[in-house]
Amino acid sequence: MPLIPDKSNILQLEKTAAELRLSMVNMLQTAGGGHFGGGLSAIDILTVLYFHVLRIDPANPRWAERDRFVLCKGHANCAYSPTLAKRGFFSEDLLKTYGQLDSHFGMHPDMNKIPGCDMSTGSIGHGTPLAVGMALAARVLKKDYRVFVLLGDGSLMEGSTWEAALIAAQYRLENLCVIVDRNRFTCDGPTDGLGDSQDCYGIRGTLSLEPVEDKWRAFGWHALRCDGHDIAQLVQAFQQAAQMKGKPTAIIADTVKGKGLPFLENRGEYHYTHLTDVQYQQALTLLAGQMDALQQSIEAGGDQ
Repeated sequence: MPLIPDKSNILQLEKTAAELRLSMVNMLQTAGGGHFGGGLSAIDILTVLYFHVLRIDPANPRWAERDRFVLCKGHANCAYSPTLAKRGFFSEDLLKTYGQLDSHFGMHPDMNKIPGCDMSTGSIGHGTPLAVGMALAARVLKKDYRVFVLLGDGSLMEGSTWEAALIAAQYRLENLCVIVDRNRFTCDGPTDGLGDSQDCYGIRGTLSLEPVEDKWRAFGWHALRCDGHDIAQLVQAFQQAAQMKGKPTAIIADTVKGKGLPFLENRGEYHYTHLTDVQYQQALTLLAGQMDALQQSIEAGGDQ
């Protein structure tokens, strides 16, 4: 993994995240809607992974020595596909077909259709078992690649996640890193009593998850926590994970559902939605302002 970047590089990663939010909003507006909440909460994590952490080659998506990534919360493909496009795996113009008939890009990622996608996902709870298999394969094949898997809160309510966690600890898979996009919501509503939002089915609340770190530690993992929207903290967390020996690592990234668009933030009803014309224009203005401010800071050498 590269060394911890300086302030100017952190700013560039922040700008990349803002650009990805804009790309996602434009893509979903064209498609007629999508998983705005959980996509926006994951973008900073995906940015650090794909533009700083992962050893990958967009010109050779199936490079045998590459690091692997599994999107357990497959509905965040609305953030994942724009990330892969911006990283150079395919043309960003293809995102205009998202959600359309015969498109390679839909609600969940398909590894047979999307260059750079290492695993097809959709049903939550399957990602960690798949990632464990990949990490074990690296040991058998004597490869040094690492495996990363991004979970949502709903993934932590699936027994298959915890069965896989036991196996990973048993085999001391130090090349495995789980990241929990801890936005405190599932499609069934908020976790741990957050807010009073309800989902599109009128269901209020869901299973409590805290203390999340203690749970992973009890299963034999190295666990740490960070602000999932603080690029510098995310970089440092991945740096710690890379240095861990003898244990897999779980990074609990505290995030905000709908991050970047205040009118969507921490509102369960925007788990899956479409923006009105007014909301869309508001989103464009907000994100353009964020990008302009970050660009000014970059040009000023990070002093602003």
